[in-house]
Amino acid sequence: MDERRKRTRIEPMDRAAAEDWIRAHVDPVGPIETAHERPWATVLRVPLADSIVWFKACAPVQAFEPRLTAELFARWPDRVAEVLGRDDERGWLLLADAGTPMRALGNPPEAWLLALPLYAELQRGEAAHVHEHLAHGVPDLRGATWPARYHDLLTRDLPLNTDEIRRLREFAPRFTELCGELAAYQVPETVQHDDLHMANVYKRGERLRLLDWGDSSISHPFASLVVTFRFLEEINKLPPGDAWFSRLRDAYLEPWGSGLTQAFRLAARIGAFAHTFAWMRQRDALPEEARPEFDTGLTIVLRRAIAQIRDQDVCPL
Repeated sequence: MDERRKRTRIEPMDRAAAEDWIRAHVDPVGPIETAHERPWATVLRVPLADSIVWFKACAPVQAFEPRLTAELFARWPDRVAEVLGRDDERGWLLLADAGTPMRALGNPPEAWLLALPLYAELQRGEAAHVHEHLAHGVPDLRGATWPARYHDLLTRDLPLNTDEIRRLREFAPRFTELCGELAAYQVPETVQHDDLHMANVYKRGERLRLLDWGDSSISHPFASLVVTFRFLEEINKLPPGDAWFSRLRDAYLEPWGSGLTQAFRLAARIGAFAHTFAWMRQRDALPEEARPEFDTGLTIVLRRAIAQIRDQDVCPL
């Protein structure tokens, strides 16, 4: 059987077993409710006497998340949600409440000035644990894999029009060249959240925490801000040339050292395509009936990547 088709088999969560497991870790004072249910994860809200905790059951495509989250919390307890329990075999994770999502605060750019350096410091530190993460199933989206993944993308039935497909095909040689240019900067690859937006950064008091590591990979760190900047454009309506983008870039780069502005620009540009590779990985794991809805978002991601193709870079095959 084709490996992609195998990965569409998603077993339903054993709700009774999950609730028993939750009660072995905490003492709920009310009904355990479903917060949301997606093909890739189910989240339950668990009320306690003095707080709320959250249970997450990850589908196989995100089965690495409980371990990764726990490892990050162990090393970075000031910026990752507190892990109360995990079951790696079943893909279960129990987290303490992290406060209010930045989405509820309007996604203020000022908050990202604080969040991005914290995230960059975590990334720098986790570079020492890359091979450990890979060995435990964190997806390998390192830059060396990007050209092959781009060519794989071209073999797919994509939700794009004929002209968009043509532009992707013509850009393939230049994409490979740009990957080589980015690699020359020798920025260490590390954990890349790949879903770093307003719904995954939480605030309690003055403390910011980064949540939801299920879309993560080992990849070029600077590609992280592809998603962050997209939401600032779409939600906050910041125009592409707004000064906030350079301020946030500089805040993010500060922990990495000087002289990396051009590397960041390049990573943001071709990282938009790397983001589509992550989406395709998620798509491959979906049952057929869930793909049409998923493809609505995928089309947006693909077209934002295609917007990075510039006429002078288009090389005919």
